[in-house]
Amino acid sequence: MQLAEQIRRHLLSSGASLVEFADMSVTDSEVRQGLPIGISIAIALEPAIVADILEGPTVDYADEYEQTNDLLDRLAESCAEMIRAEGYRAVAGRASDLSRLDVATLSTPLPHKTVATRAGLGWIGKCALLVTEQYGSAVRLSTVLTDASLPITEPAVRSRCGECSECVTACPALAPDGSQWSAGTKRGDIYDAFACFKTAKALADAKGIQHIICGICIAACPWTKRYLSR
Repeated sequence: MQLAEQIRRHLLSSGASLVEFADMSVTDSEVRQGLPIGISIAIALEPAIVADILEGPTVDYADEYEQTNDLLDRLAESCAEMIRAEGYRAVAGRASDLSRLDVATLSTPLPHKTVATRAGLGWIGKCALLVTEQYGSAVRLSTVLTDASLPITEPAVRSRCGECSECVTACPALAPDGSQWSAGTKRGDIYDAFACFKTAKALADAKGIQHIICGICIAACPWTKRYLSR
């Protein structure tokens, strides 16, 4: 328990917004590199920047996206170093690692949001993004995998979106079909990643933004709006 509190204190004091621990032993051993525990790290995006995403990505949002990714990478690596100093194995993920992206499926072997749901940070919304109670979808994520003995959190197993369809209506790509997520749901059963990718790229290209991002569904989410209103 002492190591867990050291990790949590370090990450939260260094810029993380949420930190929880996940039992990853139920997932494929190869994708988690044989490490049974996942540490999910979330950083909330700047409210004023998210509130500005009305018709697509802005330059400010692209800058925030990049800076938050950089901070997440530093936090994950420092966390892994802390754990290794205690004699355990630890592998830091990257917030956005295109080298691990399967272009045929637009997916990675172990998405950060999978670890986040296993850690109880939130659930998967209808636009296939993590939704947290505290910040809605206005978060970026990273992961540290380890064999350290850490106290795991109760995983999220079902959506809390209910009948809400704000992100579905707002999506310019018509990517989500409005279905609810539950643990084990395949992404393709609720959301068209290729439609999202194509539209996000077009919107980003139109603004001269190098990252393939959109953000409209993030800003449209009522859980995000609660965060923005605070």
